[in-house]
Amino acid sequence: MEKRNTDDLHQALMASPDLDGFLSDNQENFIEENISDSLNKLFSKKNVTKAALAKQSGMSEIYLHQIFAGRRTPSRNRLLCICFGMQVSLEETQELLKSCGLAQLYPKFKRDAIIIYGLVHEATLFETNDKLFEENEETLC
Repeated sequence: MEKRNTDDLHQALMASPDLDGFLSDNQENFIEENISDSLNKLFSKKNVTKAALAKQSGMSEIYLHQIFAGRRTPSRNRLLCICFGMQVSLEETQELLKSCGLAQLYPKFKRDAIIIYGLVHEATLFETNDKLFEENEETLC
């Protein structure tokens, strides 16, 4: 069976009289990737070492290795710190958040707007955190 896009899947779910049947019929449409798989895939595309990534993302190498190994699950904030550390694009960040089942950045939230700006304009995590602090918003880490 061909994979359904999100809208088609949503419509089928709303119209389905039987949840078990829907789940059974749509197994191939569900995201099965975990956070460590998604991060490792993204990390393999970047030219950064894990030691440099730990420094640029403001976390210990041990904690970072545990995340990449799947032994720890990072919060949304920690995941965003890693995105800044890897210098990923806004699109890559949004895709990572979505694939991990976390809220994507939303520009109508002031805090998220500052984070988006930082990602788009290739600011460092520390520059972005400074702006968040300056605007009385929660810093990322």
